[in-house]
Amino acid sequence: MLLFKKQIPDTWINKIRASIPDILVDHAHLERKAATGALTLQKYKELVPHLDELTDIVIEEMEHFKIVLDLLRKREIIFGPPRQSPWIHGMMASIRKGRKTQVIDHLTCCALIEGRSCEKFQMLAEGLKDLDPELADFYGSLVESEGNHYASYLIMAKNIDEDDARERLEYFLNIDAELITQDHNIPVLH
Repeated sequence: MLLFKKQIPDTWINKIRASIPDILVDHAHLERKAATGALTLQKYKELVPHLDELTDIVIEEMEHFKIVLDLLRKREIIFGPPRQSPWIHGMMASIRKGRKTQVIDHLTCCALIEGRSCEKFQMLAEGLKDLDPELADFYGSLVESEGNHYASYLIMAKNIDEDDARERLEYFLNIDAELITQDHNIPVLH
């Protein structure tokens, strides 16, 4: 289903395992940002036919945010400030300006963020079983919704302009391939 050109580096899971409290804080921020992103998409007239679907995504992302906040409280982890992800920043920095082009790029970036989350949550479901079974189960429970959001955003982009959406997907997949392999020591999911 996912179209990525490069795999997540094998070293990624070890970094996550060594930074679980920081990763949970980052995850909470990502869920909140995902909800905000879906709300922001509602401003585009091209997405008026998808308002209900976008609202459902907002609600689901906020439910995930609440679950992660509960995990933070249960584990007595302080909900600290967000950290900037080089990967997300690199993807979002390439969004074109202009109504139609901007919405297609925004949707494509959101799709790829959700797609990478789907992959990473699958990795966490497997890679945390021995260390933290509760978190492994939690991440496994999120895989389907992340995959659904990935597909929804790509379909919305194609409904606006299929040829441009296809070209921009290829463009952003190339950016992702560059960014996903760049090493950084920032404790973030993406």
